[in-house]
This record gives sequence, structure tokens and C-alpha cells, in this order.
Amino acid sequence: MRRRVVILTEIISPYRIPVFNALAARADIDLHVIFLAETDSTMRQWKVYKEEIRFSYETLPHWRRRVRGYNVLLNRGMAEALAKAKPEVVVIGGYSYVAMWQALQWAHKSSIPAFLWSESNAQDRRRGALAVEFLKRRFLRGCSGFIVPGKSSAEYLLTFGIPERVIFAAPNAVDNDFFGRAAADARRNARGLRAKLGLPERYYLFVGRMIPEKGIYELLQAYGQLEPGLRERIGLMHVGDGASRAACEKLAVEMTPGRIGFTGFVHREELATYYALADCLVFPTFSDPWGLVVNEAMACGLPVIATSVAGCVADLVQDGGNGWVVQAGDVAALSAAMKEIAINDVRRVTMGKRSTERIAKYTAATWAEGFARAVTARELGW
Repeated sequence: MRRRVVILTEIISPYRIPVFNALAARADIDLHVIFLAETDSTMRQWKVYKEEIRFSYETLPHWRRRVRGYNVLLNRGMAEALAKAKPEVVVIGGYSYVAMWQALQWAHKSSIPAFLWSESNAQDRRRGALAVEFLKRRFLRGCSGFIVPGKSSAEYLLTFGIPERVIFAAPNAVDNDFFGRAAADARRNARGLRAKLGLPERYYLFVGRMIPEKGIYELLQAYGQLEPGLRERIGLMHVGDGASRAACEKLAVEMTPGRIGFTGFVHREELATYYALADCLVFPTFSDPWGLVVNEAMACGLPVIATSVAGCVADLVQDGGNGWVVQAGDVAALSAAMKEIAINDVRRVTMGKRSTERIAKYTAATWAEGFARAVTARELGW
């Protein structure tokens, strides 16, 4: 028997399309997705790949502004959209926007179970404000069940007294096949692509927004602490854009020896090339509920150096196995891990193979299976 499920989420992110497609393809799920906006041009430069969408969806009318550092998003027509969609289960992707609270209220009035799809974890620096924590607890009390991507977010919910039996895992995933194939193609054409893109023969790779919360200054410091001989042989590439890019470029010019590059934002079609030709991904974040760039890098066969605060690390990165885990802000430990990757070729290659093996079970189909298990769960008494 098919269950009618409506998912409410913020924007049409390229990495969500494959997992929603996989969920919609299941025989037991009748899926409709409500987006609050197509994209967020104030923070993202992603393309909107509408031609790849294989599920029913709509985008609500909206108004968005950045107000004193906060992302304000207001929508019209939430109740009408839900009533028209006729869900048996509503899954709400967060509690940051007014529309999400409206969806929860509508579900209660309609006697329909509401799930929270949550990636928050205890290490995330964005938590802690008393008003926010009060509202968060109130939202959690209104939910029938919870869907999380992994261990860190599940453990976080337990701290609020949420019963383990209503927490379900749907492991975050990207299109592994796409990144794996693209990386293999890039390696076959490595010489030409390095010349075309101006890439060093060897380099560490950062992918993400160029903002302090991502640990970009600590990464530059860690690179600067490497022995001059290593910096002559191995560069550092930043793929992404953001408010701190200019400041980082200025610091990079002052660092010699060393080759530090900044590509700006790169779309998905070219991103796999940067992964494929790198020595490893460095993810020095101070605040990340998950970190899908780690999935992408592992699908391309890279070792990963990541901080313990990233939500994905507990599930994806085995310290000493397929990479290294360091504490956020520990420049010395970050630099030591980068050195180990640089000087031990055999270990680096072995770690990359382990990443490929480890990420193989984190697929869109696996995510869809976990999601479907949650919204059809008998233990919730439906």
C-alpha cells in the first residue's frame, strides 16, 4: 500500500534531487515535495537542475532578505498547498522558517503525523541561544517521529529526551556513480586538465564557502606550518566563494614557498575534476550539520582530513583508516595530518581506496529505504 508523503524543504539543492528521485521511484511511497524557494542567491550559486527532477513538486511564493546576519524567508500558501497535496505524513526539513511552523500546525489540526528531518548535532556552533533552544524544544515536542542522516544527529535528539524508537536513520548521500565516473574520466585526462585549470601536480583540496566558520584561516595556518620543502611540492586549492575569499587571497600571497589557488564557485560538472586530481580533501570546519563534500570526495576516491564537529565524521571518516579526524581549531594537529598524507604515498592510496569502499553503501537508494522505513513505521501506531 502506497503512503502519500509530503516533504517540506528550503530549496531545490542539486544534491537532494537524486535522493528524492530514489524515494519517488519506490512502490510504497507517493511523494510530493514543497520547496520554500528555488534557490538562495544570497548564499549559493548552484544551478537548479529541473530537468533531472523525477518527482512531483511545487515552489511556494516567497520573500527573502538577509537581516542582521539572519536569513529571513517568508512564504504564502503553505496551508493551501498541504490541503491540496492531501498527505498522510508530513516531513518537515528543519524549524528555521515560519513556513515550517505553519506546516507543523497544519499537520496537528489535520490529525496527520509530522516528522522532523533533522541534521543538527551537539557540536554545531550555531546552537545555544536560549530563545532558539526554547523554540526548538517546542517544535520537537510537536513531532511524531524523526529522520536523521547519521549517528551525531541521532545522539543529539536523544539529549532532548526523544525516545530512540521514533528516531530513524536515512544516511545522507550524493550521486556516487556520477562522481565516481567523472573522477575516473578526469584521471585519464589528468595532464590536459591540470594544464587547462592551472592545477599543481599535487595539492590539498578545500571545497566549501569561504567563511570563517569553515576553518579556512586555520587551514592556511596549517599549510604554512608544513616544511618549506613540502609546500614547494604540494599546493593548496580552494574551491568555493564567500565573504572571506579576498582576505585569504591576501594571506596566500604573503606565504612562500607554496602554491595556493582560489577557483571561485565551481558547478557540479567540473567539481569532480578537482576532487580526482587532489591528494586529499581537507574539511577543517567549525560548524557543519553534515558536510556532503565529504561524500563527494570519498566517491571520487580521496582520503579525508576532517574536524570532529562535522556531522558526517562519526559515520564516514575512520581516523587512521580512510583519513584523519582532528579537533576544530587545532592547527598543529591539522598540519600534522596534512604532512602524513603528503609523505606516505602508499598510505594515502590505501586510504583513498577505503573511502571508495566505505561510501559505497551511502547511496540514494539507501537513503530512500531509510526514509521510507520511517514514514511507514508500524511502531508509531499508524
